Amino acid sequence: MAVEFATDTFEEHRSVLTGVAYRMTGRVADAEDVVQETWLRWSADGREEVRDPRAYLVRITTRLAINRLRYVQSRRETYVGPWLPEPIVTEFGRTTPDTAEKAVLAESVSLAVLVVLESLSPLERAVFVLHEAFGFPYGEIAETLDRSDAAVRQLGARARKHVEERKPRFDVDPAERRDLTERFLAAATEGDLQGLLSILAPDVRLVGDSGGKSKAPLRVIEGSDKVGRFVLGAAAKGIEDAGFRFAELNGGPALLVFSGSTLDSVFQLDVVDGRIQCLYIVRNPDKLALLAVE
Repeated sequence: MAVEFATDTFEEHRSVLTGVAYRMTGRVADAEDVVQETWLRWSADGREEVRDPRAYLVRITTRLAINRLRYVQSRRETYVGPWLPEPIVTEFGRTTPDTAEKAVLAESVSLAVLVVLESLSPLERAVFVLHEAFGFPYGEIAETLDRSDAAVRQLGARARKHVEERKPRFDVDPAERRDLTERFLAAATEGDLQGLLSILAPDVRLVGDSGGKSKAPLRVIEGSDKVGRFVLGAAAKGIEDAGFRFAELNGGPALLVFSGSTLDSVFQLDVVDGRIQCLYIVRNPDKLALLAVE
């Protein structure tokens, strides 16, 4: 295989491979490592017999991602506090004109769904990601996982049922989420408890991820009053030289909070019926490093 052909073919499919690897592992660094290993195997000699490069590359990526996921899941057993996926910048609007496809991709990479995927087995997660997010047929997935078609269909049904039962029924309208994010920021910075309570669902949850490397709740906070008072208490302490910026992360609007030029934290909301159902806060500096240079 000519080097130029190998490179061009791989680059043509890189975005799909990265998408699969990230949805499997929940970390950008792990996804990049998986894709790099896929490239090393692809660029080796002896690939002239490959008739479907995309399927071949996805097969390698998926198998490597399963192995990586098994490894990182063992590390997460000792993680300090709640674990959230590493936020990533997403701009599906520029690359995915079809509205229905964009909605599927956005939901499959949302923090809420990625958190639920953590409770699946690696094989269930692979089937769900390949079939639900990328539309791969079960027969092709069976070849990828070296399983029977019937076994893969069973894995898919079990995974889909599990995800549907556990994922929040949040609204995906980005304009509404952006508006509520702005109202949340205004109420928090102005110390307006009533304004904050008016946009929090009664059973709202706050999930903070610090990895023990910065200040964040070590347990999930539940209930509008507790969440509201925690947010106002944290805001009252303030951040030195605070600055704010909005970005599209994980398929939806997010609030980036800076201390000077340093990215301090990322806030993202799940919205149901016009109110905030879940508030995610990522403060682990390791998970903010890549965003800081965007």
